[in-house]
Amino acid sequence: MLYREALNRAIDDVMRIDPDVVVLGEDVGLYGGSYRVTEGLVAKYGERRVIDTPIAELSIVGNAVGMAIGGLRPVAEIMTANFSLLAFDQIINHMSKYRYMSAGKITLPMVVRFPQGVSRQLAAQHSESYEQMLSAVPGLTVFAANDVNYAYHALKKAVLMDDPVIFIEHELLYNKKGDVDFNAELDPFKARIVKEGEDITIVSYLKMVDDVMASVGKIEESLKRSCEVIDLCSLNPVDYDTVAKSLKKTGRLVVVEEDHKTGGYGAQIVSNVCEELFYMLDAPPLRIAGEDVPIPYNRTLELLSIPTPDKIAEKITEWGRRNGL
Repeated sequence: MLYREALNRAIDDVMRIDPDVVVLGEDVGLYGGSYRVTEGLVAKYGERRVIDTPIAELSIVGNAVGMAIGGLRPVAEIMTANFSLLAFDQIINHMSKYRYMSAGKITLPMVVRFPQGVSRQLAAQHSESYEQMLSAVPGLTVFAANDVNYAYHALKKAVLMDDPVIFIEHELLYNKKGDVDFNAELDPFKARIVKEGEDITIVSYLKMVDDVMASVGKIEESLKRSCEVIDLCSLNPVDYDTVAKSLKKTGRLVVVEEDHKTGGYGAQIVSNVCEELFYMLDAPPLRIAGEDVPIPYNRTLELLSIPTPDKIAEKITEWGRRNGL
């Protein structure tokens, strides 16, 4: 099953069991979504439950907030994270705060989904990542799906939660293949051990997990050490217990992220580890992130602006040698 098919199946399954689940966004109905995630749903559930909206992101999320207050379970799709900036007032000032400001009298069972990240020559205005801003907003749960099985189960559970969820996808993962265990009881808040190892803990999320996995062979061959790779899955809250258990074995932390390094999400992971797990560390943590530049259109420059498997392998190997590996 493809990543986008797993997301489609998750929405289909919850729409079938709960008539209060509705989908809204630009081209989600007749067109089936920009990345075909909502393909076929309007034929099954009709235009009252799969709603094509105008190109108006603030209105999409604002309407979803109103629907959630009124008792529905809306799943709002924003075409890309870059356009979500137009909806940040609704996300930050309304979606995240109504439960708290109403002393729990109002719940918002709603999901806002969008893809983000560097795709292929979409240039600066269509290649951003905003997990660092959204994960810093109290009241929002933030999931980031790399794995096909996780994408299915986490989205399904997100829609059935009674609190608002930001569900982040990556534009280059929609055609990723994987198996889905439909009978599994997956906890969407728990980090995923992608590969076990003994000497280096590499923490990542979204597409960078795949780039890390593509680099691990070179790292292990160069350093003659093994890497443990963790997919965070939930960016807020973070499963620090899984990170701590890994660091207890390895004593060395690397965080790999695609967004810009200054103010990037990985800084929060490193900060928490230094504050809470400092005495587990045998070396200073390493952060590998995107450059602090708008993402270029030129393909050569675009690849220079983000981590790639070769760069990840080179930087971890160099860091490992400097720190006794």
